[in-house]
Amino acid sequence: MPKILIANRGEIAVRVIRACSHYGHTSVAVYADQDLEAMHTQLADEAYSLPGSSAAETYLNIDAIIAAATKSGADAIHPGYGFLSENADFAAAVEDAGLIWIGPTADTITALGDKVTARQLAQKVGAPLAPGIDRPLKDAAEVEDFAADHGLPIIIKAAHGGGGRGMKIVHDLAEVADAFESATREAMEAFGRSECFVEKFLERPRHVEVQVVGDGQGQVVAVGDRDCSAQRRNQKLIEEAPAPGLSADQHERLHRSAEAICAEVNYRGAGTVEFLLAADDTMTFLEVNTRLQVEHPVTEAVSGVDLVAEQFRIAFGKGLSLSSTPEPHGRAIELRINAEDPGRGFLPTPGRIDSLSAPGGPGVRWDAGVRAGDTVQPAFDSLFAKLIVHGPDRDSAIARTVTAAKELHVEGPATVLPCSLEILTDPAFTAEQLGIHTQWIETELLPRLTTQPRPAPIPESSLQRMDIEIDGRLTRLGLPAALLAGLGTAGGGGNGGAGNGSASGIGSDGSEAGAASAGAVSAPVPGNLVDYLVADGAEVAEGDDVAVLSAMKMETRVQAPVSGTLTQVAGVGAMVGVGEVIARVE
Repeated sequence: MPKILIANRGEIAVRVIRACSHYGHTSVAVYADQDLEAMHTQLADEAYSLPGSSAAETYLNIDAIIAAATKSGADAIHPGYGFLSENADFAAAVEDAGLIWIGPTADTITALGDKVTARQLAQKVGAPLAPGIDRPLKDAAEVEDFAADHGLPIIIKAAHGGGGRGMKIVHDLAEVADAFESATREAMEAFGRSECFVEKFLERPRHVEVQVVGDGQGQVVAVGDRDCSAQRRNQKLIEEAPAPGLSADQHERLHRSAEAICAEVNYRGAGTVEFLLAADDTMTFLEVNTRLQVEHPVTEAVSGVDLVAEQFRIAFGKGLSLSSTPEPHGRAIELRINAEDPGRGFLPTPGRIDSLSAPGGPGVRWDAGVRAGDTVQPAFDSLFAKLIVHGPDRDSAIARTVTAAKELHVEGPATVLPCSLEILTDPAFTAEQLGIHTQWIETELLPRLTTQPRPAPIPESSLQRMDIEIDGRLTRLGLPAALLAGLGTAGGGGNGGAGNGSASGIGSDGSEAGAASAGAVSAPVPGNLVDYLVADGAEVAEGDDVAVLSAMKMETRVQAPVSGTLTQVAGVGAMVGVGEVIARVE
């Protein structure tokens, strides 16, 4: 049976590793330095190091992943979601290396992964579309011209990638330049390409999507639909299948449009076609995600289709197991469990999981990439687990989800769970006519949320590398830093940046004892200092945005704590720890 390398980490790597076990395939994990003891590394049949600790050095490093696949003798690569899963160059490199790519062809990823081209395909097949510029933007001036012609609000979106990254909604013309710069910068960091486009933004829309599978020969089947309207920062928190409150005509148009768009490019494997549905029933095509989605388990729960197994079937030449859309059975809800503090505006809170108690009961599924004692790493996404609950109808699914969420206990990092419980019990969500829209959390719910204790700082990377001679050959070994420290061989402790606990000034109880002064501009999260928004020596007012950090794949803006003159302390590009002073205002 095939040996499959999973070019990913966390819960999706665990999900694919388990599927390999279920269907008799050998699984191969890859890991960054700090993932040496991660759950996916431990569960796989084999594991190979990707030397380094950043995403660019490891899970985004095409050459390193291909080398690991070659060394392991893998037959195929499954990309999971995120990282390189929608990278056409990676798909091509995998097949050029003689390996099976478990996903769409590089040409398909290019055509659909580019949202501009995808819009053109949607227009060709008659899918619903909002006004937009169907090509990459040259500069912010083009956005301003579009807004003048079509009115506000508008949305600037990365042409490549997804997950809400590189996406900025603009309600004021004065914000266009900053939004365009931020979107292109975030797109480059997340996807390696900065191209963006613009379209008219639908106010208070629902986010509805269709799961498809295709055989690569022109046959595409819609497996089902989902509602993913509960979002923050344009990223989903709660998903539900099937999407509630849609008419038979809406279901039909969504499913057939999704199938037609993907059939145009002979889609191969699993994918998702996303739409927005406005309050006046205006519908528009959004994008195609040419990969497995985070929320795929809710569709599995109501359709009975194992989507990872379907990916295996298609990739290994066995074709589709279904020829038409299955009738959904019951209702399923998924809660994403992210290490973020909703009370602090969903600030990422990476840290050690001191204890973890997963729920159980009828219809409960727990997909996690961590166990108690593991660490949610600051260099990667804040998602560390998913809670999926199925019930015979919507009321019972909601009730079971609330029960399971209350049973879930996580100590260490703050999580989005309190926010999810607020949503699940709010009349806007429980009502027969769904009142949740994509900005509902930020406009309606956020003021109600309280802060949580902040986790303790994370130690430095767990690996140290050294050269050693074995049988006359020089070999590089990576050994746990704690082991080397215990043997007295680690040099000087090696702590710094995000791992320096003394620099943080933040206690695990959330206190901020030891802050340098009232005018210290401190990093609210560990991350990379992307840019200063004001010049050194400039005058700022209390609350002004003065710097941008990139943490856990998202940009976080840092505000001036007082009014005065700003002096920059940390250099642009520096990795800083939570609580570390990056500037001062005097």
